[in-house]
Amino acid sequence: MDVAGKKAIVLGGTSGIGLATTLRLAERGAEVVAVSRNPDRADGLPAGVATRACDVLDRDGLAALFADCAPFDILISAATGGDRAIGPFTEMDMDGFEGSFRKVWGYANVVRFGTEHLAEHGAIVLVSGSPARRERPGLAAVGAAGAAIETLVRYVAIEIAPKRINVVSPGVIDTPMMPLQGEARAKAYERSTSAHLVPRAGAPDEVAQAVLFAIENDFVTGTTIDVDGGWLLT
Repeated sequence: MDVAGKKAIVLGGTSGIGLATTLRLAERGAEVVAVSRNPDRADGLPAGVATRACDVLDRDGLAALFADCAPFDILISAATGGDRAIGPFTEMDMDGFEGSFRKVWGYANVVRFGTEHLAEHGAIVLVSGSPARRERPGLAAVGAAGAAIETLVRYVAIEIAPKRINVVSPGVIDTPMMPLQGEARAKAYERSTSAHLVPRAGAPDEVAQAVLFAIENDFVTGTTIDVDGGWLLT
């Protein structure tokens, strides 16, 4: 699919990976609607990119948003939709564990209510994460939620063809989700990526490039594209 002139909705499109994807699409000539819970905080969006407020957990709000923007050709979700519970599962607060699955509910809502307004040969991309397929201590909640998203996409791909749906799975990416700043931030990323085949944190734009590939390549559906610096192999 050539994205020039196509209409795209990017959930979580005003920050981090979602913002990088919004910028890439706009540069390619797409008509982009960047959706966020707090669009007034958006910074760095080019002129011509529309912003809308919506939470992916608000089903009625999402349904209304998609109906209002219909029809559209591209649907992307990089919205977190909830918390990320980190730590040993056997010691985990189960409310925190359940909170990690709000991302699954959010993505399910996006696909469920967005597909009916997607163009016949349109494309959906969801941004998940590498812990879905590489087990590490303390990441049971995040990994289980990511695995659920990847499995959902494979099933949905069968049902919605010739529309397409794929997952992009980032590893450690330098985004605003990291609360540390300055030297502490740099050291944290160095510790977490030192054993990677590409020993550094990725950039949001490197993930956005993979999202664009999943949109533009009409022969790719129902699969997961890894952007992790070789994290899965270490």
